[in-house]
Amino acid sequence: MPPEGGAAPSGALAHYRALESLYAAAPINALFESQLEITGAGEARIRFRLDRRHFHAGGAVHGTSYFKMLDDAAFYAANTLVTDRFLLTTQFNLLFTRPLGEGWATAEGRWVSGQRRVLIADARLIDASGEEVARGTGTFMRSRLPLSTLAGYRPA
Repeated sequence: MPPEGGAAPSGALAHYRALESLYAAAPINALFESQLEITGAGEARIRFRLDRRHFHAGGAVHGTSYFKMLDDAAFYAANTLVTDRFLLTTQFNLLFTRPLGEGWATAEGRWVSGQRRVLIADARLIDASGEEVARGTGTFMRSRLPLSTLAGYRPA
């Protein structure tokens, strides 16, 4: 619903808000305290709160959480440029640089290239102190799933 006295977002902004809604509706995200913010064309930011449930036996966040955060940020950065189809991750490379503990972390995604069949996007993961702890690069391709058919995708 638009703010009082304001108009509903249209065009790119409506697509961005609908992608944010799609993220929030994904069942996997019930396992993470997180929020997606589309910051512009080819850009996405996701804030996550991690706790001991996300740790491996060595007492730090497990790599599966790194992957999820980085993949999601890169994926949504790429999907800002595709308004008709849901994208699929076809490859994702990770670089771990520091262990991550409890608290808030931010994944920042950025589109790099491609817009037709395959898109490339990268992401970096930043801990609460502002240090980069990981980065990743992924390739994403258009699926056959129209965004408009996905229950969580709600353009204004």
